[in-house]
Amino acid sequence: MKYFIAYDLGTGGIKASLHGDTLAPVAEAFVEYKTYYPGPQMQEQRPADWWAAVCKSTASLLKMSGVSAADIACLALSGQSLVAIALDKDKRPLLDQVPIWSDTRATQESEQFFQSVDADQWYLTTGNGFPAPCYSLFKIMWLKKHRPDIYEKTRWFVGSKDYLNLCLTGELRTDPSYASGSGAYHLTEQAMWPPFLEAAGVSATLFPEIIASHSIVGRVTAQAAAMTGLREGTPVACGAVDNACMALGAVGVEQGAVYVSLGSSSWIPVNSAQPVLDPVKKPYVFAHVEEGMFTSAFSIFAGGSSLRWARDVLCADFADQPDAYDRISGLATQSPVGAGGLLFNPSLAGGTSQDKSINIRGAYLNLHLGARREDLLRAAMEGIALNLRSSLLYLQEHTPLSQRILFCGGGAKSAFWMQMFADVFGKEIITTNIDQEAASLGAAVIGARAVGHWKDYAGIPALHEVRRTYHPDAEQHKKYTQLYERFVRASDMLADWGDWHMQSTGGGA
Repeated sequence: MKYFIAYDLGTGGIKASLHGDTLAPVAEAFVEYKTYYPGPQMQEQRPADWWAAVCKSTASLLKMSGVSAADIACLALSGQSLVAIALDKDKRPLLDQVPIWSDTRATQESEQFFQSVDADQWYLTTGNGFPAPCYSLFKIMWLKKHRPDIYEKTRWFVGSKDYLNLCLTGELRTDPSYASGSGAYHLTEQAMWPPFLEAAGVSATLFPEIIASHSIVGRVTAQAAAMTGLREGTPVACGAVDNACMALGAVGVEQGAVYVSLGSSSWIPVNSAQPVLDPVKKPYVFAHVEEGMFTSAFSIFAGGSSLRWARDVLCADFADQPDAYDRISGLATQSPVGAGGLLFNPSLAGGTSQDKSINIRGAYLNLHLGARREDLLRAAMEGIALNLRSSLLYLQEHTPLSQRILFCGGGAKSAFWMQMFADVFGKEIITTNIDQEAASLGAAVIGARAVGHWKDYAGIPALHEVRRTYHPDAEQHKKYTQLYERFVRASDMLADWGDWHMQSTGGGA
């Protein structure tokens, strides 16, 4: 029997999972790492922590499963997006900490770029619908301006999973899905786009060669084998960006298939043969793992992490208990629809392009002396659902969506919250056995295809077994539709407040 190891490199940590011949998960190991906040709009992590987490999780996985390293057929990574690690000529990192996807320090650099490049044309070419400073190209411009000593020594800029592939194999490549989050990738031409690189003053030679996600990027080196417990020579697939891996694992390559990832950040993507582009609402688009396909989405930066904030602040008496989120759901059931008049906006990590301003921040509105913890918790859950309803409505304006929506991620465990989403969305919601493993499954299937175990991705939906189905309640949906109108007005007001605060304080807290 052959096995496949998938690595899901997320914001909070890395999950290593072992999959058997049928790609069913056999075992998994998770290792956390820290995020650092050295200044306003700055969010960084350490590539060395990612590699240490790969080594630790791999060793744990092999030990707990009892599977021999010789039986591992292939490895594949799903990596957090929009990262640009500066490497020197010897392929060594030049900085201990690097900006991650949510870092928006490069605001001035993006403004400079758009003095010579039409912003709408850039978006329609790249599909990069997150706030521009998030994208790698502008982070590189920031580095060039603020750390010229580092920039001058840089031979390569590489993404998160590509750096880990380098640690595993000594080889440096990327794939279309990761390149499509660079800020300089032409979606339909499937190549880095010279006009955008020239406008940024960045050479195309600083980026690695692009190969298919299921191509073998290299084989595990002796040094990596010693550090991880893997067998020297084990094939490593190029892998894909997390958005593409999750789309693959969640809904395969079916046209119009849609799902919701309800994790720390939360998003709603759809598969399509053409990128879903709108220069006003700006869904963000990545090249799909499948050649000639795209995954187009809207998101909120702080979905599950907003509920985690509510847990830590409002439920300190049980926040560290394993059943904390079950208890939160139980408390929220004691509050009516509309949370007794409270409204919560979950933009605790700032706004996305679907918001009126990226400077929006979260808030509780209409607080009163009668407000209870139960109401505050329900308002938090409703606010996240209402914000994602915005994403759903914007997306379905531009492309047909499937009638039912798969939910995955940690938040999908709450039956109460899933029913709330069905009522807020007015659509059938399902959860399956894949649950939080969509990105891991996507990476595992990439590995299986890389070594010929799978010939294509058509069989992915058959790996899903429906566990729960939630049907919308017509009366509740009507109430939430009315509440949504108030949510939108309140969000616009908070965006205006965020702009004012940014201008008056210069970006301070």
